[in-house]
Parts: sequence; C-alpha cells; structure tokens
Amino acid sequence: MNKIIKYGRQFIDKNDISIVKKSLKNELITTGDYVKEFERALKLNFNSKYAHTCSNATAGLHLAFLSINLRENDVVLMPAINFISSYSMAKKLGAKIFLVDVDKNTGQITYENIIKCIKENKIKKIKLIISMYLGGYVENNIELFKLKKKLKCYLIEDACHAIGSSYIYKSKNYKVGCCKHSDICVFSFHPVKSITTGEGGAVLTNDQKISKKLDIIKNHGILKNEKYWNYDILNLGFNYRLSDINCALGISQLKKLKKFYYKRKKIFDLYSENFKSFKNIILLPKVKNKKNFYHLYLFGMNFKKLKTNKDNFIKFLNKKGIFPQFHYKPIYKFSFYKNNLQKKMNGSESYFRNFVSLPIYFNLKLREQFYVINQIKYYIKKNKK
Repeated sequence: MNKIIKYGRQFIDKNDISIVKKSLKNELITTGDYVKEFERALKLNFNSKYAHTCSNATAGLHLAFLSINLRENDVVLMPAINFISSYSMAKKLGAKIFLVDVDKNTGQITYENIIKCIKENKIKKIKLIISMYLGGYVENNIELFKLKKKLKCYLIEDACHAIGSSYIYKSKNYKVGCCKHSDICVFSFHPVKSITTGEGGAVLTNDQKISKKLDIIKNHGILKNEKYWNYDILNLGFNYRLSDINCALGISQLKKLKKFYYKRKKIFDLYSENFKSFKNIILLPKVKNKKNFYHLYLFGMNFKKLKTNKDNFIKFLNKKGIFPQFHYKPIYKFSFYKNNLQKKMNGSESYFRNFVSLPIYFNLKLREQFYVINQIKYYIKKNKK
C-alpha cells in the first residue's frame, strides 16, 4: 500500500467549505455572529450554562486556571501521562505541581493514586485537580468529583479527547462538558480531535463568576462600556479569541458529531474483534455506564514477552506506511522538566512502555484498516518464533 496511514486526520466536506466561504463575506470575520452561534451550539449540545471559545486548548487551560485565581505555590495534582499544556500553564502561574501516577492499563489517574500522592508528599491543602480523559475514555470522573468535594478544591476536566463522550450516574445520562461533576471542562478542536475548527478550543462551566472572568480575560482583560469606544481593563488579559471563520467551521463540524461517533465506533470494534484472541495484546477494559467517543484506539502490547520493544514495533509499522502515535510520554521524562519532578512511577512507566495509538479517523477505509491489522498480526507471529 503506497498511501501513508496516519493515526488521525480531519474530515472536511462541502458543507464545511461552504459555511467557511460564507463567513469570509461577512463584515466581521474576527468576533462576529458565528462566534456567538457556535458558543450557543456548544452550550445546547453539551448541556452547560456557559461556553467560551478560544484560540486553542492550551489557551483554554490557561484561561481556566486564571479564572479560578491559580497562583504561586497553589497545589495542583495532574496525571503524569498527559500532554504538556496543563503542566506548562500551571507552571507559568507558579503553581506547585504534583504528578499523579496512572493506571497501567488505562493511562488515567485513580482515586487511590491521588490519595497515595497526597500522603507520600504530605500535602495539606490542594487548590486544583486536573483529570484527563485519555483517548476519549471517561474514567473515574464521579470518584474524582466526590474527592473534589471532600478536599474542597477545584476539578477541571481536560476533555480534549472526549468531545462526544458521556456517562451515566444515578440512572441519568450526562454528556462530558455538562460540568455537573466538575467546575470547568476544556475542549480542543485541533484537526485530529472529534471535530475541528482548524485550531481552536472551548471552556465550559456552570459557574457565572468563572464565566464572566473567562469572557474578560480572553479579550485583553477588557470590559466594554455601552459606548464601544469607551472601555475599562479589569484584569491582566490576553487575546485568546477564536475567529468567526474558525467558528463557522465548528458549527458545521458539530452537526456531524454523531456521524463521526458511529464511524469511529465501527473502526474501534473491528480492531478489538481482530485482536481479542491474542495473548500478548492489552485491550482497554470495558467500563459500565460510560460512552467513549473513540478519539484514539489505545493499543497495548506486552513487548517484553514478545522479546521486542515499542520502538521496534513503531519502526516496523513506519516501513509499511503506517504511522501510529504514542499518548503520552510521562511528563517527568522530558529534559526540560525532569530535574524538577518526582521519581519514576510504575503505572506511567508501564503504560508508556506498552501502549501506542493506532489509526482511527472518519475517512479511514476498510481495506486500510485491514492492512494495519494484518501487519500487526504478522509482527506478533514473527516475534513469537
């Protein structure tokens, strides 16, 4: 097969192109009617009271931290397996960050690991816990919500992978983004995410005070008067706005969310069906009362028993035109951070050693998926000998 098969791709159709063209003809192409319409659609779709678009999810996390007044020496707990944005933005504000080890098979933090981190580091007061729904899997969110209430701290959901995921609690269905069991939820609209705006993100909340701060901080700290030329600066602020052009694309993409879900589920199920009989493959455990959006197909392999390693596996696939990804390298392994962080963590080490993300996206063809499956089967059989 000559075509390169990446782990993720955006899907853009004629409706997306049409609405973007239309937005370019409007008088306002920065903050206009499409911004308002997209924010309204996000609120209605995910059942939150407030939704604020922003230039990307990193900006969204920064806004979220500023909105809760995260300050120097405030204690923040976050997963060791995580994209660097959460750590970078909290570090920039001077927070005291403690990485929490993850479950070796899901890559997510657990109630037990948070308690262990608190005890080992003798932490007395916590300002914020960040949960991260790796691959779109909603794990332990109710347990973390209960812990948040017990510790009297904030809980922010990094749901960049989980747009379209949902869960059931006390017989009621909740969408990720409703913020019923968190203070703030952050989405990403990067091209490989559930839906895309090119680049972009959103911050959702049900807290009016937080919402007002988000609106002001993302717009240079400006509070506009009734006379548009007369305004005041209330906060240190930034230009974290998302343009009308991006939001126009977001409106069109959001309408396809259900269609994207069913196609991803179909791809996910086909992988799982073909790999379930292999002893050395680690499939993610099924969780009751949770609907995963299948942003990633997190594929685990016991490389040690196969007497090989992840690097060799990825190199083999690359030679075949398949480009998986890994999500993520433990934060403490990066050169810039490792001197300031805790020691190695068993769950995080195991997860990073064994898991990769296989190709999964809307326009992945059936023959391409079977090509990926057959190459992996060949690799396993070859290394069994």
